Amino acid sequence: MTERTLAIIKPDAVKKNAIGDIIKQYEAAGLRPVAIRMMQLSKAVAEGFYAVHRSRPFFDSLTTFMSSGPVVVLALVGEDAIKRHRELMGATDPAKAAPGTIRAAHGANIEFNAVHGSDAPETARFEIGYFFPEMDLAVR
Repeated sequence: MTERTLAIIKPDAVKKNAIGDIIKQYEAAGLRPVAIRMMQLSKAVAEGFYAVHRSRPFFDSLTTFMSSGPVVVLALVGEDAIKRHRELMGATDPAKAAPGTIRAAHGANIEFNAVHGSDAPETARFEIGYFFPEMDLAVR
């Protein structure tokens, strides 16, 4: 089934100049970018995006990190895009990520792990709408 997912190339990967390599991996995996936006998240925007984690102990450090430098936000389309993207990202902890995954290649640790991806269709709808509210991202 063709679906959409959100990807974020996080500040650590942007700082390492890994944007092109990561997008190349998305495209090689059959995930086509239909919207791309480079931006600097404010702390408030990061807190709104990660609001589901507000009660978690890592919330403050996560939102501080996500607002520490530019990010690249992408809406990706492809067959089983959410599952494929999550496999391509690898485990949250880069030390546990399979070789060849984005996090194994570009992540430093569980906090600085290079990329974010939606985990379910409902999450993808919210996340894409959060960053691309003005766009009609019809799957083509």
